[in-house]
Amino acid sequence: MSAVISGMILGFAFIAPIGMQNLYVFNNAVNNTFKRAMLYVFFVWLADSSFSIVAYFGMGAIINSNELLKLVVMILGGCLVIYIGWTILRSANQVSLNAEENKLSIKTAFITAFIVTWANPQALVDGSLMLGATRAKLPDADVMPFIIGVLIATSLWFTFVTVLVNLFKNNLSKRAFVIVNVVSGLIMLGYGAYFLFGAAEMLFA
Repeated sequence: MSAVISGMILGFAFIAPIGMQNLYVFNNAVNNTFKRAMLYVFFVWLADSSFSIVAYFGMGAIINSNELLKLVVMILGGCLVIYIGWTILRSANQVSLNAEENKLSIKTAFITAFIVTWANPQALVDGSLMLGATRAKLPDADVMPFIIGVLIATSLWFTFVTVLVNLFKNNLSKRAFVIVNVVSGLIMLGYGAYFLFGAAEMLFA
């Protein structure tokens, strides 16, 4: 049980800061009905769980040990994030207070959930190294309970954000919806530019 609790503490610390996943969860909660927002956040949790499990068992070390692979991850990740940010900005003024008009297809929501999770080079390298290092320090008996704790924490966090935002979204005007989308889009563009800048530094260092 102590390993599960330790995993939950790390999981909350890792997922709570504002990042692409939280922005995506927030936007889904604002722009969709509660039922659909919960389905979409389940996709995010699946994507995050798959990432956490793979990272926990050493993906970060593999990426970090290969400069070419790290460069490819930075470039592809940066381009994908910029595309998502531009898509959000482009449609920001078209937002409707009618959730039926805002909904994504299930296929699009599923794919986007995996993109915002797996297309983050910083998470792929830093996050996976942190999880991998933690795994290496644990006794064998604590390995599975710890990662279970991480997955429980992310599930609780994403659910909490979705329920809270969806509950109070009716107090928002259309202008507020637009502002939320514009800010989210700009942050996404900033992330993408940061990743590409990092790739450029690697190329020309």
